[in-house]
Amino acid sequence: MKKVVITGSAGLLGPYVVEHFVEQGYEVLSVDRVKPAVTLARHMTANVTSLGECYGILEGAYAVIHLAAIPSAYIYPNEVTFQNNVMGTYNILEAAAGLGITKAVVASSECAYGICTSRQGLTPVYVPVDEDHPALPEDSYGLGKIVGEAIASAIHRRCGMQIVSFRIGNIISREKYLDFPGFIHDPHKRKNLVWNYIDARDIAAACRLAVEKNGLGSVVMNLAADDTCMDIKSRDLLKAGFPNVTDIRSPVDAYQTLYSNEKAKKILGWRPVHCWRDNVPGGR
Repeated sequence: MKKVVITGSAGLLGPYVVEHFVEQGYEVLSVDRVKPAVTLARHMTANVTSLGECYGILEGAYAVIHLAAIPSAYIYPNEVTFQNNVMGTYNILEAAAGLGITKAVVASSECAYGICTSRQGLTPVYVPVDEDHPALPEDSYGLGKIVGEAIASAIHRRCGMQIVSFRIGNIISREKYLDFPGFIHDPHKRKNLVWNYIDARDIAAACRLAVEKNGLGSVVMNLAADDTCMDIKSRDLLKAGFPNVTDIRSPVDAYQTLYSNEKAKKILGWRPVHCWRDNVPGGR
C-alpha cells in the first residue's frame, strides 16, 4: 500500500482529498498545524515552513499532495502570506527531492492570473482562460502561487520529480452549495472569479490521477467544473461583466465554463462529475 502525505488536511479542501485517497486504498498521512475536525487517517501536527519538519513528515512517502497555505490574499499582511506560502512549497518539494520522492501535487490558484483579486480592474484577455493566459497577479498571494510553480519546475529540472501544479479556484464543499441561491441570478456576483467553481471531490480525484500518471514532468493545469456557477448563460455573463472581452475561443451559448479545464481532461483523463445544479434545490 503506497503512502501519500497530504498537507493542509484540516482546511476546506484537505478532508476531501484525504477521504478520497483513503477510499482508494492508499496509506494516508494527514498533516496540518491543527487537527482535522474528523480524523480519517493517521494525523501528524507539523508546520511546513520548517524544512526539518517537512523531512520528518515525508519519510517513507511515495507521493505528497501539498495543499497547506494561507488560503487567500489580504487576510494576513502581504509579507506573511508570501513567506508562508512560498517557503511552505519550497520546503515540501526540497524535502521530497532530498528523500527521493518522485511524485508531487501542489495546489496553485486561479489567482495566478491576477483577475480574482485585482484592485485595478484587470479583465481576461480572452476566454475561456487557459494556462497560456497572461499571469498578472498584483497581490502577494497570486504572486506566491506563480513562484510556487517556478519552484516546482526548478525541482523537476534538478531531480526529475514529477510535479503537477493545479490552478484551483472557488472550491465548493458540500455545505457551500447552500450559498448558491444567493448569487446565481446576479451577473456581477462572482465576476472576479470569472464565475468559475470546482467541487472539492473533483479536485480530490484529479490529485489521485496526477499521482497515478507517469511522465508528466512539471506541469500546470487548471481545474474547473464544465459550467459556470451561475444560472445565466455564459454569453450574457460576458456582456454584463466583461463587455470589452471580444476574443472568445469556444462556444458560450449555454452555461459553459469560462475557465478552461481541457488540459487536465486531455492529460489526466479527468472529468468533473459534480455540478451545482445537482446539489442545489431547483437548480435544474
